[in-house]
Amino acid sequence: MEILQQMLERAQANPQRIVLPEGDEPRTLEAANIILRDKIANLILLGSPAVINKMAEEKGHEYVLKGENLTIIDPLTDPKMPEYANLLFELRKAKGMTLEQATEKVKDPLYLGCLMIKNGDADGELAGARGTTADTIRPAFQILKTRPGVHIVSGAFLMFTPAKHLGENGFLVFADCAVNPCPNAQELAEIAVTTAETAKALGGIEPRVAMLSFSSKGSAKHELVDKVTEATRIAHEMAPDLALDGELQLDAALVESVGQQKAPGSPVAGKANVLVFPDLQAGNIGYKLVERFSGADAVGPILQGIAAPVNDLSRGCKVQDIVQMVIITANQAIGMK
Repeated sequence: MEILQQMLERAQANPQRIVLPEGDEPRTLEAANIILRDKIANLILLGSPAVINKMAEEKGHEYVLKGENLTIIDPLTDPKMPEYANLLFELRKAKGMTLEQATEKVKDPLYLGCLMIKNGDADGELAGARGTTADTIRPAFQILKTRPGVHIVSGAFLMFTPAKHLGENGFLVFADCAVNPCPNAQELAEIAVTTAETAKALGGIEPRVAMLSFSSKGSAKHELVDKVTEATRIAHEMAPDLALDGELQLDAALVESVGQQKAPGSPVAGKANVLVFPDLQAGNIGYKLVERFSGADAVGPILQGIAAPVNDLSRGCKVQDIVQMVIITANQAIGMK
């Protein structure tokens, strides 16, 4: 996967400060040892230094024990906690949060990680090996908020497939496969534009975005089709220079002969490399079908639309998944500077 290798080299050349709030989670700690060994990022582990170092010693994680390019912060005792509590209070007092509540909330590593980014003490965060997507996203919404002009957070997957004749030599980006159950037309348009940005920033490709439906260019009439056509119109207004078209059926989006038949003259039909699904059911099922039936590698979900890089893991993630997502988070941070 040449794209991942390029992202690895980019991260190594410009190390970013990545917070891992689940510092004493076994897979996370093993991944941290690899990341430090390969000099992928400067890490900040949240948790008890005594617990983390004991775990590292028991498992032989020598690079964690060396402590180079590593900071371990205890949310219960760190001297900067009052500073972070004051920052959270200022950000949330209009919502009714008191300083006492903020002082308690910053003990939550997921809140502390986002506050460190907000305060300029870190560049990105990766969590979710223990908690839910909602647990990871909630503090990011409250503290970092969304990027200017974006009102929705979505989840994209980098899909590395053996079908080299599809997408960009078998590489495609799918969204939204992780966050929004039923986006409206405006939200779907924002998902399309942010996913195109992800494809360009991380994949290094010129995005060709297909807005997927069960209809191609009016072949079916339904309110679900209307949503996709309206989202296509809005996306064109948001990014007029972006190669984007819809509504398109999947075969029309990917297969050149079908695309020419169903959407003649389309700049995207038959050669899409970014697929935007109409809702979460379709997106989540779609990426898993491709992964299981074709043996594709699905890397993600990559959270899009947040003002700073915050990414989520599956609770069933493997050590290598964590390493890959740190590489991606670091690349997002580099791209936002």
